Amino acid sequence: MRKIIGFIFTILAIGACTNIDCPVENRVITVYNLKKANGSTDTLKVDTLTVKTRVADGNDSTLLNRVTGITSYDMNISFTQPEDVFFYTLLDTLGNTYRDTVYVKKENYPHFESVDCQPAYFHKLTEVRTTHHIIDSIVIKRSTVNYDSKNEHFHIYFKARY
Repeated sequence: MRKIIGFIFTILAIGACTNIDCPVENRVITVYNLKKANGSTDTLKVDTLTVKTRVADGNDSTLLNRVTGITSYDMNISFTQPEDVFFYTLLDTLGNTYRDTVYVKKENYPHFESVDCQPAYFHKLTEVRTTHHIIDSIVIKRSTVNYDSKNEHFHIYFKARY
């Protein structure tokens, strides 16, 4: 009888487990690479960059706060909004402040690994536009946004500052 009860508990324990693991690296982010007009990598050696966005409750959320010395960065995007709006502020060493607004349109697709895992949203970038105070242009380099954070999604070309 003990063997039968032990066997039943073993079967129940195995049945309660799943063999599908949720992905550990499940951040869905966009990667931005800074470029100069001639195509070479731009480095914010001394200028500081701040990027904010407006969240669903109407408040601003800071995504990058006064970063410097970077050539690229990654940012989260919204899960289900068809367009994200980012507010860029660049402060140079002379005290000049430049502000641009970047608009990113996208299509959102729910992605499910398993019922045991939280759902994620993958995206297809369809359009990007900007005001042109310090940003010369932004180009979509890869339109698919998923768990793969190794690929650059955008190239941002800043205007000459010095």
